[in-house]
Amino acid sequence: MTKVLAFVLAFGLSAAALAQPATTPLDGSWRGTSDGGSCNAPLDYVITIEAGLVDGSAFDTTARGPQPNLKKAPPPAPGAGLWQIYGVAKGDAFPLRALASTKGANRLSEKLSVAVQGSTMTVTERGGCGRTARLSRG
Repeated sequence: MTKVLAFVLAFGLSAAALAQPATTPLDGSWRGTSDGGSCNAPLDYVITIEAGLVDGSAFDTTARGPQPNLKKAPPPAPGAGLWQIYGVAKGDAFPLRALASTKGANRLSEKLSVAVQGSTMTVTERGGCGRTARLSRG
């Protein structure tokens, strides 16, 4: 009986140790603003990294809501004003994905490249507008 109890106790402690997420040097909140790129539309980035998992968003500060349609023409397609950013942070350089919050069949998705040097994270769009953002902790 004591051997079984010792085994169950040891198994329980090892399972609790495995359940703890490992922290990485990149863990924390990162904020910054990108240049406008070829679209002349800068993004405000807010990224959180926890145990290597990346979750965040980027917001287009120049995006506007619906405007009056004085020409009675079909309205233009909505632009991407909000981007969801996700991925896994591994090492000093890693890829991320960005998915735009748009309606309809126009699903915009971008690939991002991330490079970390010291306390600065550089996020670069591989396509689209080609924006580059420099983020810092905070």
